[in-house]
Amino acid sequence: MKIVLSTLNAKYIHTNLAIRYLKAYAEPFFPIEISEYTIKDPVMNIVADLYAKKPDVLGFSCYIWNIEETIQVISMIKKISPNTKIIIGGPEVSYDVPYWLERLTDVDYLVTGEGEETLKQLLQSFENQIPIKKVAGIAYLKNGKPVIHPQTNKIDLKTIPSPFRFEEDLDGLSKRIVYIETSRGCPFRCQFCLSSIEVGVRYFDREVIKEEIRYLMENGAKVIKFVDRTFNISRSYAMDMFNFLITEHKPGTVFQFEITADIMRPEVIQYLNDHAPVGLFRFEIGVQSTNDETNELVMRKQNFEKLKRTVTMVKDGGKIDQHLDLIAGLPEENYDSFRQTFNDVFEMRPEELQLGFLKMLRGTGLRIRANDHQYVYMDQAPYEILSNNVLPFDDIVRIKNVEDVLEKYWNDHRMDHTIEYLVEHVFDTPFDFFQAFGSYWDQQGWGRIGHQLEDLFSRLSQFLNDLNISQLSIVEGLMKKDYLLNQRFKPRKPWWKASIIDDQKHELYQQLLDQPMIAGEQFASLNLKQKELFKHTVIEKGITVQSDGTALEVYLMAYYHPKDGYPTLFEFTA
Repeated sequence: MKIVLSTLNAKYIHTNLAIRYLKAYAEPFFPIEISEYTIKDPVMNIVADLYAKKPDVLGFSCYIWNIEETIQVISMIKKISPNTKIIIGGPEVSYDVPYWLERLTDVDYLVTGEGEETLKQLLQSFENQIPIKKVAGIAYLKNGKPVIHPQTNKIDLKTIPSPFRFEEDLDGLSKRIVYIETSRGCPFRCQFCLSSIEVGVRYFDREVIKEEIRYLMENGAKVIKFVDRTFNISRSYAMDMFNFLITEHKPGTVFQFEITADIMRPEVIQYLNDHAPVGLFRFEIGVQSTNDETNELVMRKQNFEKLKRTVTMVKDGGKIDQHLDLIAGLPEENYDSFRQTFNDVFEMRPEELQLGFLKMLRGTGLRIRANDHQYVYMDQAPYEILSNNVLPFDDIVRIKNVEDVLEKYWNDHRMDHTIEYLVEHVFDTPFDFFQAFGSYWDQQGWGRIGHQLEDLFSRLSQFLNDLNISQLSIVEGLMKKDYLLNQRFKPRKPWWKASIIDDQKHELYQQLLDQPMIAGEQFASLNLKQKELFKHTVIEKGITVQSDGTALEVYLMAYYHPKDGYPTLFEFTA
């Protein structure tokens, strides 16, 4: 048999761990080829490539982000290669199985749940090694009626072969994200999450995982993301792995984890602050909501004060970037409550704040009890909510406007000085700024057109001018500082109208040449000549905000290094 396992990733840099586990587990018995694509690839190109492989068996790993595109591929493949057996599996099709069997008549078999042993048995049945009725964890149509074999193949994770040592993957290790898991399952019962369905946590062999990580680093892996639902559920396990990664990491490698912040002990954080190199680790923390009633309704246990302690301690350590998640649309969280949740979390100033919207995933408790809160949601993946009993569609649209500008103006860190001043001194709360600007952005139709760096600054300036804020001169001074810091190479045409005429500029340059210490010791150490000053620097009037919140007018001078174009900013008064 010619067997091909495939999936459509969200982006090229992603890799699919599931099909590699399936290949590793089945390959001692059956040769398997992996073929990955993205959801942006033209369907015809995917189909043509798969058809050229002439598979007898073709399997797809299915998720909410790729199911609709995968269905198109399957339909076309079945038309041109009707004898190819099509198998699907993955979290998106493991629930509501009769629905999928009825909808996807081109699919021959559906694998539910953990698939390593199930796929191997199914392939054995194709070669008459075992009868199909003995294959656990599959579903199919027989005489037009669904036949479902319950999943009983819970595997001892310590026996699964390595999914990382395929020769064909070596070239891509440095270019793509490598996903790794040290456990399966989740101890929590959050009703919006598929992980809550599997009871208990099972672990892979710790020493084997360490060998896998060594192998990945030795072969060039740069970003390794742990997909464990709660990496730090066992403090001793997490500490051992943290210590291993700190001790044996290769320079330039980054490790990402999903962390449950409110159970993380201060001594663990202190250890990381003391010993982890800057940038080695990145934490993803699901806050979702700070509304106690909401968390109780979704069976989510969360101590926000302890979570806040963890996030603050990590941030103060300056070693680890943090990505915090919120979910809009959870039960009984109306617009005002979500505003409070947003402000509670933004107060911690995470490096990234992801604002997502509730997705009613198949198999979750929240979807099963959707009527309890009058949920209206999309019929097809990603099943995002459209409204519920306390959050009408109008409010969802408003919050989506917040999401848009939050990504551009906070998560990309193009205007840190400006945003900090706006949310502290101009608007009542951070949410109010992002909401007002997001609604304005939408009204202007800017979401439908592209943007350069200059556009982001000029659009914020237009918004603030139309709002006629009293602190406009301060904010625009800070915007100049942010622009000069974030512009790679000396800007040819800044977005603002020059505030210094040529004669003044010459006078300032002469002062800097005569008394370079007025711009500080670092600038003086550059020992720049007149030609270099003119060629590689920009001088403008700007603002610096002091620790007490008062604004001071200064001159800003950005020096763009000739070799790499990166700026160094100097502030001085003349």
